[in-house]
Amino acid sequence: MAHRGLSRFNVSALAFGLAFLYLPIVILVVYSFNASRLVTVWGGWSTRWYGELFNDRAMLEALWMSLRVALLSATLATGLGTLAAMALARGERFRGRTLMSGMLYAPLVMPEVITGLSLLLLFVALDAGRGFWTVTLAHTTLTMCFVAVVVQSRLAGLDRSLEEAAMDLGCAPARAFVAVTLPLLWPAIAAGWMLAFTLSLDDLVIASFTTGPGAATLPIRIYSEVRLGVKPEINAICTLIIGFITVLIVGASLASKLSRGRGESAAPL
Repeated sequence: MAHRGLSRFNVSALAFGLAFLYLPIVILVVYSFNASRLVTVWGGWSTRWYGELFNDRAMLEALWMSLRVALLSATLATGLGTLAAMALARGERFRGRTLMSGMLYAPLVMPEVITGLSLLLLFVALDAGRGFWTVTLAHTTLTMCFVAVVVQSRLAGLDRSLEEAAMDLGCAPARAFVAVTLPLLWPAIAAGWMLAFTLSLDDLVIASFTTGPGAATLPIRIYSEVRLGVKPEINAICTLIIGFITVLIVGASLASKLSRGRGESAAPL
């Protein structure tokens, strides 16, 4: 069979796709160092707006609110999503299993407006004060299904004979899960947590339905200010978030490679 290299068309299409995705981000990062107050006029290099950002109390409070919500909701979603994936992938057949899986994966295809409005009506019916906890529960509901999909796909590819061998050697089922299954699931669990964290940090629609006075997340704050014009501080805080997410992804990738390398070195010849 003849080897087919990349054609000029394929290279051009790939370059156009990457430029379409990442060029706006590059422009945003560059203009975060713009000395001019007008974000569309280049006035030279400066870190002025990063200093202004740290004096913007409202923006920093919204960032702290978003980080707290994202950390807590991602952790809750990871725990619940992992348990749900275990029940669907390793549990015995039970009545209502199809209904349960359908309800678990419904938020994947449900428009966020409908999900946000439904949660709003639920919190109003429960007479729950909207704020940090309602946004956290809403984001947990949204992101749990994504974690379940990632973990369940990993469980489908695992060799169950490893767990059976551990139990044959005297491990209880819980001990076999902790010692054998959980380390093998760890990359998928970490990926699910990062996905849930990013989705929570990015969400605007559901948070706008479930938040209350004094509990605005960063996307809500940015959206409310962008309607009046883009401030240079917005470019600065977006650049910081991009850097944080990049460091998180690179760190997770290095940790995954390190753990894989340790596993290969520990494997018997």
